[in-house]
Amino acid sequence: MLALRNYNFDKFLLDLLAGITVGLVALPLAMAFAIASGLTPQAGIYCAIVTAFVVSLLGGSKTQIAGPTGAFVVVIAGIVAVHGVDGLFMCTVMAGVMLVVMGITGMGSAVKFIPRPIVVGFTNGIAILIASTQVKDFFGLQLEKVPGVFWLRIEALTSHFRTFSYEATILAAGTVAIMVGCRLVSNRIPGPIVALVLGTAAVVLFKLPVETIGTRFGGIPSGLPHFAIPKFRADLIHGLLGPAVTVAMLGAIESLMSAVVSDRMSNDRHNPNVELFGQGVANVVSPLFGGLPATGAIARTATSIRAGAQTPMAGIIHSFTLLCIVLFASPLVRFVPMAVLAGILMIVSYNMGEWREIPQLLKLTKTDISVWLVTFALTVFADLTVAVEAGMILAALLFINRVAGTTTVSQVTSDYVEDGRVHILQDKDIPYYATIFRIHGPFLFGAADKLSVVTENLHRLPPVVILRLRNMTALDATGLFALEEVAKQLHATKRTLILCGAREQPSQLIQQAEFANLIGPENICENVQEALRRAEEVYDGLEATAAVPGS
Repeated sequence: MLALRNYNFDKFLLDLLAGITVGLVALPLAMAFAIASGLTPQAGIYCAIVTAFVVSLLGGSKTQIAGPTGAFVVVIAGIVAVHGVDGLFMCTVMAGVMLVVMGITGMGSAVKFIPRPIVVGFTNGIAILIASTQVKDFFGLQLEKVPGVFWLRIEALTSHFRTFSYEATILAAGTVAIMVGCRLVSNRIPGPIVALVLGTAAVVLFKLPVETIGTRFGGIPSGLPHFAIPKFRADLIHGLLGPAVTVAMLGAIESLMSAVVSDRMSNDRHNPNVELFGQGVANVVSPLFGGLPATGAIARTATSIRAGAQTPMAGIIHSFTLLCIVLFASPLVRFVPMAVLAGILMIVSYNMGEWREIPQLLKLTKTDISVWLVTFALTVFADLTVAVEAGMILAALLFINRVAGTTTVSQVTSDYVEDGRVHILQDKDIPYYATIFRIHGPFLFGAADKLSVVTENLHRLPPVVILRLRNMTALDATGLFALEEVAKQLHATKRTLILCGAREQPSQLIQQAEFANLIGPENICENVQEALRRAEEVYDGLEATAAVPGS
């Protein structure tokens, strides 16, 4: 808890506001994720209370908010269907132990070895699956049980679509409209809270004939979460190993992605190994109180930071907010309509899908596109565990293919030596208004995070930053994504990024992805000599602009 070293009353007030805000936002999400997973709504609330507290206390990110997330919905539903609730609790503990081991052994940085196309394929597929599970409640269909297999689910929903409810559909559509409207007005307006309150009020005031938490589950129990050690069944261990690895991998990926978002928004830097340790302990503890698997929640973390969160105390207050709701306001929860929760989850599934990345992926190599398609298809039509395993195999094969494809053997000739003179740095003068960073070796998914050295002291950088790619032998989608992120950060601080000296394979990928549209074609140079000339032009332009009165 080093973040509390210089804690004061002003920071506490900001954390208090953020914690209460994100606690209220977490309430409908926690219930919705639990229900979509085939469990009771209180299971999601208990998970959010316990895991957010533990991760805030032990995690490696200053403003991370943990809890149940959409990434686990499909996995949990599958585990419960096959192994029951006891199997889910065992699986969660097993995954928690794996995460603790990953954190202790320093494997926090190993998650970066999953290429970007695979991560996007996972999230696209999970988003589609979550949305398909919410169609029944969104339209109020009269369907006793929604099948677990995707195509059987779609067939059942289609055959029962005539039974839809006008009231439920209007409530769900209104929920979507309210959340989109709140987002358009301001990121600070908690759309899920507004939609939940207005939708519940509409059901109570107009006595709408729609299904609610009360009619389906009888409400949620009041009082503290009940502590109980899950029943251990040795016969389930073998069958749960695969799902436990899936839960651990998804938990690690999403928690570290959320921590990166937290770093960008709060100008902090998380410790990935400590974060995984905290997430692991949280997942070991969660089943003891009847909770689900949990991870860092990107949307709730962003909401907390926008509301003013300064330290882990915001996450702890978020837990106490939910606990107070369970203790003192649980009778009101029974009036929450299922259609409203379905509408909220539809927005969540859309937001987590990372759909904007698909057009960018389609500009990349056939290998990247095929990896994305295979991962997406396996996630939707097969099983998420299979998709994770296949994704890891594809990652290894992709790495070998990229490295092997860029290894060359050639004779050194006088022409080769002469052509290299414009690329060497030894005889070049680097002006004070520019700095040069070089990338040496394959810049693939396992090394992309090393580019953070460029922006870790962003305020100290001169107006022009040159990335020398002469010795970068290979580039993939994850490396390209890292370059784009650096370019955006530099542009946001009114600095110019110049790339120079890219070899054949990286140069081809940069052109396919239309990277020039991001930094300008004039800022992609053939060699460092040309890049320094371009830097001089940029600086002269800045000087001329500064000299104009009123500029």
